[in-house]
Amino acid sequence: MTANKPYLTGHYTPVADEITATELTVEGSLPPELTGRLLRNGHNPKPGVTPTHWFKGNGMVHGIRLREGRAEWYRNRWVRTPALDGAPYMTEHGPDLTASTAGTHVIEHAGRLLALCEANLPFELGPDLETVGAYDFNGKLRTAMTAHPKEDPVTGELHFFGSSPVPPYLMYYVADAKGEIVHESEVPGATSSLKHDFAITRAHVVFVEGNVTFDPSDHSGIPYGWNDQHPSRIGVMPRGTDGARHTRWFSVEPGNMLHVANAYEDGQGRIVLEGPTVDREGFRLSWNWWVDAPGRGTEPVARSYTRRWVIDLTAGTVDEQIVDDLPVEFPTLNEAYLGAEHRYHYAISFPDETGLGGYGLVKYDRTTGARRIHQVGDARMPSEAVFVPAAAATREDDGYLLTVVSDLKQDASQLLVLDASGLDRIATVHLPHRVSAGLHGSWIPDNGADEYRV
Repeated sequence: MTANKPYLTGHYTPVADEITATELTVEGSLPPELTGRLLRNGHNPKPGVTPTHWFKGNGMVHGIRLREGRAEWYRNRWVRTPALDGAPYMTEHGPDLTASTAGTHVIEHAGRLLALCEANLPFELGPDLETVGAYDFNGKLRTAMTAHPKEDPVTGELHFFGSSPVPPYLMYYVADAKGEIVHESEVPGATSSLKHDFAITRAHVVFVEGNVTFDPSDHSGIPYGWNDQHPSRIGVMPRGTDGARHTRWFSVEPGNMLHVANAYEDGQGRIVLEGPTVDREGFRLSWNWWVDAPGRGTEPVARSYTRRWVIDLTAGTVDEQIVDDLPVEFPTLNEAYLGAEHRYHYAISFPDETGLGGYGLVKYDRTTGARRIHQVGDARMPSEAVFVPAAAATREDDGYLLTVVSDLKQDASQLLVLDASGLDRIATVHLPHRVSAGLHGSWIPDNGADEYRV
């Protein structure tokens, strides 16, 4: 029964229809520089459809259009891929890369909006979230594409990868600022380990292989499981056309990382990588929640603690430690600092594996070691916090955090705009219906063209 599936109930209850609403109610004052669109994606199966895994739900993108202190519109649209109408991923001819849920992330690069799911091709969307179709970079992308590409804030290049449970296990791509793929290479030494996210620094590309590997015996529809026999590793590849042949892999403690906070070279030339990771028990509790199996945790995130690795390329060593014991996920930062040393990053906190604690938005100060939490309230769950820089920013945390909150008591949702410095609320935008808890999104600032329609 759908009602028994944790990923189809409570904050995760799917939205049943597509709507458009205009002139939304705003409490407080929206900064006029917030002129653009907040887009957020998530798995949202159609009514009557019960997927076997949280990640199998069809993608729905929610958009909120802000302009000069007003909230002009909200709209939500399913990404209309073949999978929305039931087309299978696996066919007699192999995987259909267009049969995508397209429900993990939504980004903009080189003027294109792309809805992403790591097992498939991207799907291009129009400015009003209408589906344009599968996008393969003019025929140059012949594999799946990660849902977590990285846009270099210096060059404008988009770095991404395609992973597969069969060889070639890992392909690395670079698209230039105009959206043309200018480099691809197979990454040597990669395995069938699940690779959901990765990192770039100014000089390197960093891949993470944890203990979760391809498992064809899994029947959830996502054929991966924990493997004690598979070593956890970090792969470091120099950036550049000749980087692949210089790839090095470093063994690390058992675990699994879904999302990277950031990576950079420190003053000694070492690579510092951070992000939430789970141990074996944390993965078991989370996976059982995602598939509604016995022994599941109370939340989709369990025992997910921020970990730091310091990789000394000269000595060939890795130092690692858990730097915080608060269960968090969905790390974000001021993306002007992506690939460079950052002081601050943000995350969403979750109740622990026993259900204790609440949801909140966390700010980490890596210089002082302090953390600050904005509690969103009882029965309220925030989405991943998207950082938007202030117009005249002089400090790293001069800006705003945008998060969509699911409110079960009110059966409603709001867009919260917080000051990224102190986490104080600046404004609340009331949305026309409750938005189900989702995954990732982006702020798309205006490009000067009045291209948005009601």
